[in-house]
Amino acid sequence: MADMPPPIRVTALYRFARFADPAALREPLARACEADGIKGTLLLAREGINGTIAGAPEAIDRVLAHIRALPGCAGLEVKDSRAATMPFHRMKVRLKREIVTMGLPDIDPLRGVGHYVAPAEWNALIEEPGTILIDTRNDYEVGIGSFAGAIDPKTHSFRDFPDWFRANRQALLAGAEQPKIAMFCTGGIRCEKATAFLKSEGLDEVYHLEGGILKYLEEVPPEQSRWEGECFVFDERVAVKQGLEPGTHSLCRGCRMPLNAEDRASPLYEEGVSCPACHAQRDETQRAGYAERHRQALLAEARGETHIGAKLAQ
Repeated sequence: MADMPPPIRVTALYRFARFADPAALREPLARACEADGIKGTLLLAREGINGTIAGAPEAIDRVLAHIRALPGCAGLEVKDSRAATMPFHRMKVRLKREIVTMGLPDIDPLRGVGHYVAPAEWNALIEEPGTILIDTRNDYEVGIGSFAGAIDPKTHSFRDFPDWFRANRQALLAGAEQPKIAMFCTGGIRCEKATAFLKSEGLDEVYHLEGGILKYLEEVPPEQSRWEGECFVFDERVAVKQGLEPGTHSLCRGCRMPLNAEDRASPLYEEGVSCPACHAQRDETQRAGYAERHRQALLAEARGETHIGAKLAQ
C-alpha cells in the first residue's frame, strides 16, 4: 500500500487581473476561508490576487472555486505541496496597493511580460551559451539555494530590483547585441513584473521560469535538476527541496531569517531569541523579551494553543 500523503494541502497562487473594487472582495473571501478552516495569507489589490493558503484538500478546492469566480481569475493556476502540520497560525486577507511590490505603478504584467519557459525546457535555456541568468529574489532567499551560475542582485527587497538593474545594466549586457535574459523566483509572480520591467527598458529576449522554482522542484527529476540547495518559502516550513519535500532550515524568531545547521550550532544562536545574523543588533532587554515570548509560546504549545506572540511574529 502506497504511503498516504501528509494531510495538509499547501497551495501557492497568484493571478494578475483587473479588480475595480478589491475592498468589496475582501470580506466574502475571508468568510469563505474561515468557514473551511483555511489558514494563510491572501493579498488583494487592483492588479489581482496573491498568496499561500493551507488546509484540508477538499476545503482548499472550495476556496479555489471562490477565487476562480472572481473577475479575470477563471484561469487561475496553483502550485500544491503537502505538510504534516498546519504551516500558518491564522487566516489573513489583506488589501494592498500591489500584490507584489515593485513600486513602479506603470509596470503592468497584463500588458506584456517575458516569454514563459516550462520547467522541462528550463535547463536547455540556462545552459545555452550567452544566457544571462538572474535570481530576482532577496538576498536571504538566495543564500540558502539557487541555480548554479545565477547572478545574485543582493537586494533586500523586490523594490530594489529596478535600481539594481539600471545601475548594473551596462556590465550585465556588455558585448551582447541581442542579450537573452532568463529570470526566476519562488512561484513566478515576481518574474511577471521583473520581465515586464525589462521589456519596458527596451529588452525583448526576456524569459522566465513558468511556475517558478516550486514548479521546477516539483516536476524536474532529481538527476536532471540544476537547482542547488533549498528554496525558501514564506510559511512555517521555512524551506523545501527537490520534490517539494520539507527542507532542513528553521527560522530565527528574532529576525525571521532562515537558519541552517551551522547557524544553529553558533554560540550566538538561542532558540526563539537570536541568531548570528541578528545577535549584535539586539540588546539584553530585547533578548530577554524574546526569551520570555519563546517560553510562553512553548507553554501554549504544550496546552495545544497558539501563543499570541507567535501570531504577532507570523
